Amino acid sequence: MSDRNHERIEGSVQQVHIHEVVTRDGFQIEPHFVPTEKKIELIDALSRTGLAKIEVTSFVSPQAVPNLRDAEAVMAGIRRDPDVKYVALIANARGAERAIAAGVDEVSLVVSVSETHNRANVRRSTDASFESFGEIVRELRRARIAVAGTMSTAFGCPFEGAQPADRVASFAARYVDLGVDSVTLADTTGMADPALVLALCADVRERWPDLEIALHFHNTRGMGLANVLSGLAAGIRRYEACLGGLGGCPFAPGATGNICTEDLVHMLERMGYSTGTDLDKLLAASMLLRTIVNHDLPGQVVKAGKATDLHPVPESLP
Repeated sequence: MSDRNHERIEGSVQQVHIHEVVTRDGFQIEPHFVPTEKKIELIDALSRTGLAKIEVTSFVSPQAVPNLRDAEAVMAGIRRDPDVKYVALIANARGAERAIAAGVDEVSLVVSVSETHNRANVRRSTDASFESFGEIVRELRRARIAVAGTMSTAFGCPFEGAQPADRVASFAARYVDLGVDSVTLADTTGMADPALVLALCADVRERWPDLEIALHFHNTRGMGLANVLSGLAAGIRRYEACLGGLGGCPFAPGATGNICTEDLVHMLERMGYSTGTDLDKLLAASMLLRTIVNHDLPGQVVKAGKATDLHPVPESLP
């Protein structure tokens, strides 16, 4: 009997936590600047959906990511829900200072498992990234801000290809040694497949059974939600996703959107998991997002409707 069937028989409902990344990961590659007030409006709408975390912005150089140059103004303008963690991504000590001043709930540090991608992304070696994290984590701890350690290209790099599982584990170990609260394995360019996800996640879970782990998938090659199923089979209960399926990495060729938040929630709820998230409110937020970016979005449920939405019987039937 599968674990999932056992859960159903026992009557328990497994909780899956959803971390929204649209206003950071989603907006970072939009060709036109998204007005600050529109970002705030969207985040406020998302705060009412029951999401566990919202990655609001990134405190990085405005030259590197022009669409996030209003990070402080966005953080200051949103209406915070005490049940939601508001997160910002940073790459260096200056970003940490800005995040502390903005009063974020959690900071996400980021390093690529791939040496080449890390140099393309943050212009430094992976060792240099980790060396800088020590003092950053200490400063964040003094400010009582939670710290998540993200590993980009954990499932493959567009420049180097597959990354050895032992290298991924060694990066997780370095984050654990720094004292982070959680670790995120990110499929930055959609190179993961279900078998790889199951093997890698099972390995990390076996090494650190008490470590909070999140997964970040892109749907670049159509395997995003299938990879979630493998993550669930490995016992992972936290997933980053992007409203509308927007987003992609600006430093990786061909990297298209993230897995779609509303599609993920729809799938999980249909399977009997609880996400604590109001799907109807998510769909309304997705429609708002469509008007903000003024182009079509990859998400499917907002177009097709929920599987429970029934239609009138055709009058032409005999």
